[in-house]
Amino acid sequence: MYSIEIKASGGSYPIYIKNGLLGEIGSEVKKIYKGRKVAIVTDSNVNKFYGEKAISSLKSEGFETFKIVVKAGEESKSFETLLQVYDKLLDFKINRGDIIIALGGGVVGDMTGFAAATFLRGIDFIQIPTTLLAQVDSSVGGKVAVDLPRGKNLVGCFYNPKAVFIDPFLLKTLSDKFVCDGMGEVIKYGAIKDKGLFYKLMEYENSEAILKDIDKIIYTCCSIKAGIVERDERETGERMLLNFGHTIGHAIEQFFNFKEYSHGEAVSMGMYAITKIGEELGMTKIGTSSTIKDILIKYNLPWTLPEIKTEAIIETISHDKKNIGDFMNFILIESIGNSFIGKIEEAKIVDYLQKKS
Repeated sequence: MYSIEIKASGGSYPIYIKNGLLGEIGSEVKKIYKGRKVAIVTDSNVNKFYGEKAISSLKSEGFETFKIVVKAGEESKSFETLLQVYDKLLDFKINRGDIIIALGGGVVGDMTGFAAATFLRGIDFIQIPTTLLAQVDSSVGGKVAVDLPRGKNLVGCFYNPKAVFIDPFLLKTLSDKFVCDGMGEVIKYGAIKDKGLFYKLMEYENSEAILKDIDKIIYTCCSIKAGIVERDERETGERMLLNFGHTIGHAIEQFFNFKEYSHGEAVSMGMYAITKIGEELGMTKIGTSSTIKDILIKYNLPWTLPEIKTEAIIETISHDKKNIGDFMNFILIESIGNSFIGKIEEAKIVDYLQKKS
C-alpha cells in the first residue's frame, strides 16, 4: 500500500493507494470513524459495479448504511441534484457526528464534498474515487464545488476529506476512452512539474502496460499535488499551476454543454492551445507544443481545437480566470516540467482562437 499524508490547516488527512482496497473499506473506515451511520453517494454507472460491494464491506463492520444514487454525468454536479441529496440525507437522519462517502468520479466527488461541507454546516466525508481522473486529481486537495449554467465550479469551497481511499483495481471497468480521459490529467502533472514522468509516459507501449504500473503513476501524481497543496492550500499562487490547460478546456466543455468532450479531452486541447500561444508570444520554448501534441496523440487524446465561437469562449474564460485590465491569467510552461503563471492580453487570445475557429 502507498500512503501520503497531506498536512492542511483545516486538518491533515491520509491518501491510501492499494489494489483491492474497496473490498476492505469497512475495516478502513472503522479505523478513522467511530460512529454508526454511513451515507454513500454514488452515480448510476458506478453503483452497478461497486455500490453493493461497498455497502457489504461497511455492513460487515456493523455500520448502518444508506445509498444515494444520482444520474451519471456532469449535469448531476448541479444545485438541483444537490437539493435531492440534502433531502435524502435528511430522510436518513444524518447528523453532524455521522459521515458521508463519495464513491465515484470527479462529479460525484465534487458534488458530494460540497454537500458535506454545507449540510448542517459541515459533516465529515471520505473520497473513494473510481476514475483515473479522480484518483490522480479531483479527489485530492479539498476543492469541492457545483456548476452553474454559466460555468464549471463557480460555487464551491475548500473542504478537506477525512481520508482518500484509492483502489486502482476499480479502473478495470473503465472503457479505454475514460482511461485516456484520466491520462489527460496525468500528462498535465508531467508537463507542469515532472519531466521524468512525462517522458516515462512516452515509453509505454499501450494502455495495458500503463495499467500494470498505474498504482505507481497514481502515487506520483498524488505526491506532486500533495506537495503543491501543502505549500498553497487556498490557491493563491503555486496551486494555480494545476490549472494548466483548464481555462480553455473548461470553456470548451461549457460551449458544448458537457456533451461533446470529456474533461480530459477538453483539458488536452487546452494544454496544446495555450502552449502554442506561449510559443507564439515567446513565453514557451519552441517545439514544446509539438511534444505536447505527440503525447496526446499517443494516448488518443485530441489536440486541435474544435469549431467554436470566439466570443462565447472568451466570455466563459473571463468567468474562469479574473481579468487584470486587458490581461488574463493563464498557466503556461516554459518547457516540459517547468510551469509558470503568465499574463496574456485578451486580444492575443482572441487572435489565436479566431484563427482556429
